[in-house]
Amino acid sequence: MQTSQQLTAERDTVVAAGVVRIHTYAVDPADRSEFLKRRATVIDLIRAAHPGLTSTRLLRLEDGTYTDTWSWDSFQTMAAAFPMAQSPEAGAAWALTTNAAAANGEVVDEH
Repeated sequence: MQTSQQLTAERDTVVAAGVVRIHTYAVDPADRSEFLKRRATVIDLIRAAHPGLTSTRLLRLEDGTYTDTWSWDSFQTMAAAFPMAQSPEAGAAWALTTNAAAANGEVVDEH
């Protein structure tokens, strides 16, 4: 069993490596082009206010749904950006999605 000090050191190492927020959703193929434009606008706005957003990656899966991964330099930076999810620009982008879900995670290994 790990000591409190070991757990704290491990957590600090993980946080230093970054965190991700993964969104999953569907987009009607007819809305795809408009969605991509709106998503890019949201990313630009968030990056301007929160440069800790280090990367985003949108994957279209075999079933036509999307996995949208946003990488952050820290939980604090990510949390500070959460209010921007309520912006009109974000609302306009996410209005084109269905079956949306999100989860947060810590980067524990990267090559």
